[in-house]
This record gives sequence, C-alpha cells and structure tokens, in this order.
Amino acid sequence: MKEKDPRYMETVYQVLNPKSISMGELYGEMDPMTKDWTDGLASKIIREFVLSEAKDQFKWTVFDGPVDALWIENMNTVLDDNMTLCLANGERIKLKPSLRMLFEV
Repeated sequence: MKEKDPRYMETVYQVLNPKSISMGELYGEMDPMTKDWTDGLASKIIREFVLSEAKDQFKWTVFDGPVDALWIENMNTVLDDNMTLCLANGERIKLKPSLRMLFEV
C-alpha cells in the first residue's frame, strides 16, 4: 500500500505546562505502599499517541512553559537516544517516527 504524501498528513497535538505540575504528575510515579504505577500527564499523552491506530497523522506533544532545570533534566533521563521513553516502573515505550516533541519556552 502506498503511503500518503507527508505534506498532506493531519497533525494532532496535546499541550501541557510541565512547570505547573510535580515530577510525578508529569512522568508518572509508583505508590510506595501498594506498588501501583500511575502514569503522569506526559507519559499518558505519549502512550496514547504511540497506541493510536491512525497511521496517517503527525502527533506532537507540546511542552509549553518555562524551562526548569529539574524537569528538563528528568526528560533527558527518561527519553533515551533510541527514541524510547523509559519510565520509573521499568516500562519502555518506543516512540514512532510520526511522534514529535516541541519545547516552547
């Protein structure tokens, strides 16, 4: 099957302000009592984009807000060079080529 021309692909996006929430709310956290994992906002958005069935869409996650050394360093830690999101619960989410992240400061 022939792929669509990328110039005419639909673009969907989600915008979040990482500075307005805690690191656990951003990336996810493990409950120390129950050991249950709860996705953070960024990991939830990225997971939904990766699991999306739509193959003819570009998907953007827009981090809109001031850059803070803490959250941007954590982003550097959880997102490795192989385009894989590595969560604290040991889960690894391989990002698709159609997924992009934009840091608007």
